[in-house]
Amino acid sequence: MNLFVFGLGYTAGHFVARERARFASVTATRQAPAEVDGVAMRVFSPDEADPRIAGDLARADAILVSIPPDSGGDPALGSYAEAIAGGPARWIGYLSTIGVYGDQCGAWIDEATLPAPTHQRTRDRVAAEESWLALGARTGKAVQVFRLSGIYGPGRNAFEKLRQGKAQRIVKAGQVFNRIHVDDIATTLAASLARPRPGAIYNVTDDEPAPPQDVTAFAADLAGLPLPPAVDFDTASLSPMARSFYGENKRVRNRLIREELGVRLAYPTYREGLRGLV
Repeated sequence: MNLFVFGLGYTAGHFVARERARFASVTATRQAPAEVDGVAMRVFSPDEADPRIAGDLARADAILVSIPPDSGGDPALGSYAEAIAGGPARWIGYLSTIGVYGDQCGAWIDEATLPAPTHQRTRDRVAAEESWLALGARTGKAVQVFRLSGIYGPGRNAFEKLRQGKAQRIVKAGQVFNRIHVDDIATTLAASLARPRPGAIYNVTDDEPAPPQDVTAFAADLAGLPLPPAVDFDTASLSPMARSFYGENKRVRNRLIREELGVRLAYPTYREGLRGLV
């Protein structure tokens, strides 16, 4: 099986590194020239596209899409929709976000919950999801959408922020977030490759939505690092992007990946995930 990856970033890169042996070849894009062991790299950016990409797609049995959309739509579809439609790919995975559900006032939700995006970036995500699913419906290809919660793992976790002095223990009454370890994302993608379902949408998330200040406190205790003081959300120093995340509150169920794909999370809560990283 030949894999093509649009956007070899943190999550897609972890999947490729872990699952490389299952593929005869892996080709992937980044916005600037790069070298990655065992991967044929291509440049794909708003200003440049490697001319070999069309040929790569003509040989790709699986395509993983990990590029965010912009106001013009999904970049990969905008440039290569027909090449993908005419190619042999029998599995296409689109990495999206649980942010498409917007604010659910802390309620439990699942894949049957309709998207209710509250920001332009998540409205663009919904449009991209719909475009990929439409391509699947038009061509008969198995397009799957994976809505990811807050991603953490090696090099991207609460310990790193604590050590760098960037962690804040922000308190907002009733606020919770779901998270997902990058290794559990890779497990879910591998399970889907083995059991494609055209048009599937999956929430890829842990079992326990939790207040962010609890995660910071648990990490500080595990690592023996100073606990940042509690800061009220209203007075916290946050970027507009970070503050916008606190405007959405939901509890996300992951039953479908467990029951349909047989996924058993290695890190069902942040506690197991942080213990594994410490």
